[in-house]
Amino acid sequence: MLLRGSCHCGAVSFSVESAHPYPYNICYCSICRKTAGGGGFSINLGASSNSMKISGKQHIKTYRARIENADGESESPAERKFCEKCASALWVWDSRWPELIHPFASAIDTELPTPPEKTHLMLTSKATWVEPNIGKQDKEFDEYPDESISEWHQRHGVVK
Repeated sequence: MLLRGSCHCGAVSFSVESAHPYPYNICYCSICRKTAGGGGFSINLGASSNSMKISGKQHIKTYRARIENADGESESPAERKFCEKCASALWVWDSRWPELIHPFASAIDTELPTPPEKTHLMLTSKATWVEPNIGKQDKEFDEYPDESISEWHQRHGVVK
């Protein structure tokens, strides 16, 4: 599915081909919540990085989150892209998986399909004021889910 997205002010627009366009993966981690989650969470989609076309590249900035690890604090290898003019969160790219790009559903202008179930992840990082709307069919995880974005789409038979 071809996804078209943009920032709020229109300085940046992009398109990307996605075999995994269902917005089901709801992340409550502090990084997603603080950089992209107005509702206390964010939703990332899966797409092919080599299909990405961008207009307004000069307005894109990168943020690498500070994360705690066994050695103390370090910088995440994941690059969170955002518009320098309006601060809209656009996508995440990580050099460990260079073939993938994860657009934020909030930046997508294309109508997205409705997922049959949702996965709520990183619930131990959820802000106290956030009340997740967890449906009967939904899955819940304190940290990472037990299946990838691709595996979820395959299980539901909604992959190209």
